[in-house]
Amino acid sequence: MTTTAFVLGGGGVLGAVEVGMLRALLERGITPDLVLGTSIGALNGALVAREPTLAVIERMTRLWDDARQAPREVYGDRPLRTVRRAVATGTHLWSAEPLKQRLVDELGDVTFEELPVRFQVCAASIERAAEHWFDSGRVVDAVVASAAVPGLLPPARVGSEHYLDGGIVNSIPLARAVQLGADRVFVLQVGRIDRPLRVPRRPWEVARVSFEIARRHRFHRELAELPPGVEAHVLPARGTSGRDDTWRAATDFRSVQERIDRTYDACVEYLDETLAR
Repeated sequence: MTTTAFVLGGGGVLGAVEVGMLRALLERGITPDLVLGTSIGALNGALVAREPTLAVIERMTRLWDDARQAPREVYGDRPLRTVRRAVATGTHLWSAEPLKQRLVDELGDVTFEELPVRFQVCAASIERAAEHWFDSGRVVDAVVASAAVPGLLPPARVGSEHYLDGGIVNSIPLARAVQLGADRVFVLQVGRIDRPLRVPRRPWEVARVSFEIARRHRFHRELAELPPGVEAHVLPARGTSGRDDTWRAATDFRSVQERIDRTYDACVEYLDETLAR
């Protein structure tokens, strides 16, 4: 019996493309037995793990459209307040409360144990300097921890530990899906993994390029090391391009619907061709 996993990677606002991917999959009757999510992929993954049917696409599209129309409801504040928070905390620009409230509005107090599909969320533990997988307790808390982008959002406390964005330790957790028994994996990623990197010219570009090297290296290694019998499909993210590979673009919600639609079209083409073989 085939065990199908959806692996949803991180990527900020570029995670909108995962909605198009999910639509293409669910329309073809491809549903998950296991969902793994990191960062924005944890948010998208939580929604599909709770409702693994086409009905979830309308809900997800509405959430992303709401973010396009009112991005401050996702990330928070006016510029002056953002500056004041950065000075006061020394660690982050935005409050996590708007994001947390949107998640509560959607998911309430649902726990991992109550979801119809097995779901796990990756975050980076500060105290243990380790990859941590949430698979029990309240889903909202795990998603907030997984999406705590360093410098932008505060570290998230869950229990006695503090967490940062799961993308630091495992941005596209392909091997985790195999470890948990998946033999058919659909990788929902935001399109950066194959685009060429340029030598950084500014201090902030050094951090971005360093992160991309580490992230891509791990993913391509895990893809190359898949054991025999495991089928992996890396879905195309046509809704993103090299223009999106900056910190500023990663929080620009203006092209959300275009990203979803273009990626959906590309995934329809890919799946129809692949599944027909």
